[in-house]
Amino acid sequence: MIKYLKLFLKIGLPLGFGIYLTWYFFDQMSEEAMESFRKALREANYWIVSLSLLLGIVSYWSRAERMKYTLEPMGFKSNAWNRYHSLMIGYIVNLTIPRAGEASRALMLQRSDNIPFSKSFGTIITERIVDVFILGIITFLTITFSYDKFWELYNAMLLQFGVESNSSTSSFILPLVISIMVILLATVLIVKKIRIKLLQFAQSLTEGLMSIFKLEHPWYYMGHSVLIWTCYILMFALPYYALLETKVVPFEGIMMAFIAGSIGISFTNGGIGTYPLLVGFVTAHYLSNDDPDHSLAVANALGMLIWASQAIVMVVLGLVSLYFLPKTYSTDER
Repeated sequence: MIKYLKLFLKIGLPLGFGIYLTWYFFDQMSEEAMESFRKALREANYWIVSLSLLLGIVSYWSRAERMKYTLEPMGFKSNAWNRYHSLMIGYIVNLTIPRAGEASRALMLQRSDNIPFSKSFGTIITERIVDVFILGIITFLTITFSYDKFWELYNAMLLQFGVESNSSTSSFILPLVISIMVILLATVLIVKKIRIKLLQFAQSLTEGLMSIFKLEHPWYYMGHSVLIWTCYILMFALPYYALLETKVVPFEGIMMAFIAGSIGISFTNGGIGTYPLLVGFVTAHYLSNDDPDHSLAVANALGMLIWASQAIVMVVLGLVSLYFLPKTYSTDER
């Protein structure tokens, strides 16, 4: 029973939420808006979309290459193709189980290059910390230069989705979280075998996390980080020029939508439902208000175009990687 409950919470709940949002995405559009949606997709310049996807592939390869520099200080060498394949497999897993891609990526590297799971997982967590830091800088700069527009969008989003603060809910959740943490801590302290295993894993994980402070080529690592996020922004921005109506969206609006999409992708499996909905919502605010339904339909078409094209490429490349990744070693921790 507990096993099925975990599966539901990890997969079923986010997927169900994403499916509901996808239904909401289309249900809110009238027939005229739906026709505008289809027309925008039919007339999109798919050569520009293809260039966007090519930049995405560059970012994938750069991300796989960046990992090499955090594995080296721990004495591990890995094949460049294996790092790339493990990354793409991780992306496929994220489309099915939210936030499980990092663990599967480490597991795949253990199978292909015999790198202990906990150590490579530690370097992947370090990557995520670096990426969150970079996204934080991008968000801060965007909000700083578009402060009034940010709060206008924020309030409009609360109004659109009917989100209200609920202090009673907050006061209930906090004690519940603390209670769960206390129970878990007590279990770890009481059960010696669990404690020893966790301490060993924590030690290896910490070594992976600290690897960033022992980089032999820190400038290469930083260069790849800049390249990855530059590709992310460009691959997101280019589709705006693939649709006639969205060419007028200023860079400020593109960055606002980029941040919204980056947040939305973490809520459901691969951002299904949330990503196109949030990107479309933000983009619509920068289009002409003469026909709000038409503007929203075009913005929704753009959000769906960006999300669907990237998801399709990830699935295709991930399946190819799943086939080509060598499975030489056991997945037992070294």
